Amino acid sequence: MSVVILDFGSQYTRLITRRFRELGAYSVILPGTAPLERIMRERPQGIVLSGGPSSVYDEHAPRPAPGVLELDIPILGVCYGMQFLAQQAGGEVRRAGKREYGKADLTRYSGDLFAGIQGEFVAWMSHSDSVVTLPKGYEVVAETEDTPVTAIENTQTRRYGVQFHPEVVHTPKGGQLLANFLTICGVERDWTAEHIIDELVSDVQQQVGSGKVLLAISGGVDSSTLGLLLARAVGENLTAVFIDHGLLRLGEREQVEAALKPLGVNLITVDARTEFMDALSGVSDPEEKRKIIGREFIRAFEREARTLGSFDFLAQGTLYPDVIESSGGLHSEKSGAANIKSHHNVGGLPADLNFKLVEPFRTLFKDEVRALARLLGLPEHIRMRHPFPGPGLAIRCLGAISEEKMDILRRVDDIFISGLREFGLYDGCSQALAILTPIQSVGVMGDERTYSYTAALRAVTTDDFMTAEWARLPYDFLATMSNRIVNQVHEINRVVYDITGKPPATIEWE
Repeated sequence: MSVVILDFGSQYTRLITRRFRELGAYSVILPGTAPLERIMRERPQGIVLSGGPSSVYDEHAPRPAPGVLELDIPILGVCYGMQFLAQQAGGEVRRAGKREYGKADLTRYSGDLFAGIQGEFVAWMSHSDSVVTLPKGYEVVAETEDTPVTAIENTQTRRYGVQFHPEVVHTPKGGQLLANFLTICGVERDWTAEHIIDELVSDVQQQVGSGKVLLAISGGVDSSTLGLLLARAVGENLTAVFIDHGLLRLGEREQVEAALKPLGVNLITVDARTEFMDALSGVSDPEEKRKIIGREFIRAFEREARTLGSFDFLAQGTLYPDVIESSGGLHSEKSGAANIKSHHNVGGLPADLNFKLVEPFRTLFKDEVRALARLLGLPEHIRMRHPFPGPGLAIRCLGAISEEKMDILRRVDDIFISGLREFGLYDGCSQALAILTPIQSVGVMGDERTYSYTAALRAVTTDDFMTAEWARLPYDFLATMSNRIVNQVHEINRVVYDITGKPPATIEWE
């Protein structure tokens, strides 16, 4: 049983799924035009029509498949979704006389969606169309100063609509509204970490059967948690392989082995540093680096598989945001979204390999994986470790890489991350990293002229890694880090701090 979100192109659609899951309800995203048969396979108890960039009166405006609106289950329309519900029921939608973007105060609210909510209700608006004529059977249950029809409901048909976005953090009481919709739907709140583990173990067992699984272990929370989950699901049929590609952080290989082997994970370490560094020699384009690293990962596993025996499946810790950034959507290979950057673990497998792919976390967010990790017994220093890219430090060293540059970057990174932990700032950041830039500049050290590299530090805060703010680290801390880096890493004579959000930047530099 689930809540199905039909996606009509809103940038916030995935947040709706997150909010429902945080409320303990399983939810999935399907394309807005998904066939009724596909929707019913999810056994929906409720449906949400998302927002989107189109106008409902456009000739080619997207719309749900025939039969969706006739289902005898509650439907919630958000922004475009509300306008569509109103228009299909006989109401009228027109270009608003005054656009409404950003925060707006509801001047009044009532009805089932707002049950139990009291006091000021601040809503996040993003619309230029409005419902101007209410359809028969509906009533207005909320309004703002600029939008007389801000929320509507038809309790007889259980159709509801809100012009604002309850899923974003800028609508502080939006979670309560979504919880009320779950109550209307009668959805059980059983989407817990325990339930997720049971479901994933069952899914893996059904997919894998008695087959043997080869797992890529990076040492981060995703692959480490996946190792524990797969060990529970398939036991001795799992072999976890850690590839040391020479692009790791300082002492990371030893940390991975010390953390996972005591947990009973059958972990094998492969030294592939020479192969990776040779393949990356002279390559400066970041997308090409990612493709090479992805290819070498696959080849390394193929070689190891031949050595270890026959394997049927290759497991990867691919997460929902990885899929979104690489292909623009979870359920469609051609969603029309731009490819920002590829992820080495989302591109599929070469046709000449005999592995089938196992990706149990493909529909999960990072916070859900961390919740699983706690129950599966992963040590806290691994469980709460910041995300680290599969291509490693190769994409944090701008331009062509070398052993020397990797050594420089490793030391800078270690000073920065260790400093964040020392000053109690690590957990307040969602991700922190050091970047070795190709910029060299003149400096003075010990009365001598230097011409050395510039290192950049970056730390961000985020709820979902789809958008991010730069972390406001204390000036004294940044000064201390700069001093330590230039004194301990002699190849660096200048340190800068990145204060760009996502968007327009990405979290990583490459």
